[in-house]
Amino acid sequence: MRRHEFRAMGCHMLAALDVEAPAAAEWLTDVPDWFAEWERRLSRFRDDSELAWLNRQAGGPVQVSDILWDVVKTALQAAQRSHGLVTPTMLAALELAGYDRSFDMLGARDPAGSPPAAPSGDWNAVVLRLGSRSICLPPGVRLDLGGVAKGWAADRAARQLGAHGPALIDAGGDIAVSGPMADGSPWPIGVDDPTEIDGQIELLLLASGGVATSGRDYRRWRQGGSWQHHIIDPRTGRPAVTDVLSATVVGSSAREAEMAAKTIVILGSRAGLAWIEARPSLAALLVLEDRQIVRSRRLERFTWQAVP
Repeated sequence: MRRHEFRAMGCHMLAALDVEAPAAAEWLTDVPDWFAEWERRLSRFRDDSELAWLNRQAGGPVQVSDILWDVVKTALQAAQRSHGLVTPTMLAALELAGYDRSFDMLGARDPAGSPPAAPSGDWNAVVLRLGSRSICLPPGVRLDLGGVAKGWAADRAARQLGAHGPALIDAGGDIAVSGPMADGSPWPIGVDDPTEIDGQIELLLLASGGVATSGRDYRRWRQGGSWQHHIIDPRTGRPAVTDVLSATVVGSSAREAEMAAKTIVILGSRAGLAWIEARPSLAALLVLEDRQIVRSRRLERFTWQAVP
């Protein structure tokens, strides 16, 4: 097993390759370059990114790269599948809540006043024109591709690295695998306890697809004397008020799992669990504000108890 750790997209990254070939170390060192290119296309925190350029062109069709096209399409699909709860058109709300720079730069600042509500941009009004591979943003609408981009990147990197052997990519908690490990067994993936440093509450077994965790415990900051977080409820235009501290979802891809985890946090435990149970491709583990742990019915398929 070879591993390579690095930073990208404001997160700690891990690439693992379950092969013993002498070239494995070289193959792994290619992965940070992939992420650097994707970040150059997709970051809202870089003035020179392709996404920042697109956001400045609202009102007219803009021809974009294959990468930006694919991620924006993925983000709009996530909005559709979550019934508009996970949408890329919440950049204004994120900025008003205080998330106006990369998380590494937020520091301990505590602006006065609680964040105002921001209108949710109409994701249905974002137009993708396949023939010209162009995107048209409505006037006043700008995109944030943060979580969607990480899930997309994890899936893409796992697929590309998987050409050399069984691969796992952990993109800041959005995890994708290319298939089982070399001996045919699933990859073991620990679920951290958000209430205890270095604590772990579950060990999942993943032979295919992806796992993602979303929550209010990590990407948060103080504003107006209270904690804010990065998961915006488009129904209010403010950080979601919810009893879910964190949600971990197993899905057919890291992209799907990332969208579903955010949906649960926004909906809250009762409606979120019902939403998961109605979708056969998903399983979830929720940690609630009171530290209660809630597991969906299908989660047992991905735990040690499921191994014969």
